Amino acid sequence: MKAKIRPMTRRDKPAIMQLLAATPEFKPFEVVVAEEVIDSYLKSLYQSGYHIQVAELEPLLVGYICYGPTPLAEATWDIYWLAVSRGEQSRGIGGALMAFVEDEIKKARGRLAIIETSSTPEYQGTRRFYRRHGYEVACRLADFYSPGDDKLIFQKWLV
Repeated sequence: MKAKIRPMTRRDKPAIMQLLAATPEFKPFEVVVAEEVIDSYLKSLYQSGYHIQVAELEPLLVGYICYGPTPLAEATWDIYWLAVSRGEQSRGIGGALMAFVEDEIKKARGRLAIIETSSTPEYQGTRRFYRRHGYEVACRLADFYSPGDDKLIFQKWLV
């Protein structure tokens, strides 16, 4: 069964918050930030600067992705958040969300997608996922998040 990808609505928020809270890579304070981004998106869909899509396997919401144009950069976009329910991982849902977003970025004449993530062992699967989808490490900022936790900036040219 293929997941349906669609824009987030207000009634999706509880399921997204549950998904984020159940994702062990996300620390509680990061989930709070994700909620602030979601609230900004829901308050002003077209002015927030964020785009949020969900993946749905009727009747369940099983994935979420948040992205937007990078401030002060020409045709560069950030992919801020991506999460898939643990029970639905490795079934193509994350890849489908990523492909959908890359197509949307291309339609908006975007040329470059950027993703920032952690270097810790907990994010090894995440980093492997990004590489599998054509992203390369463009930069490493040592000890950025905390001592021993570097920020890795992945990029993918979409042109």
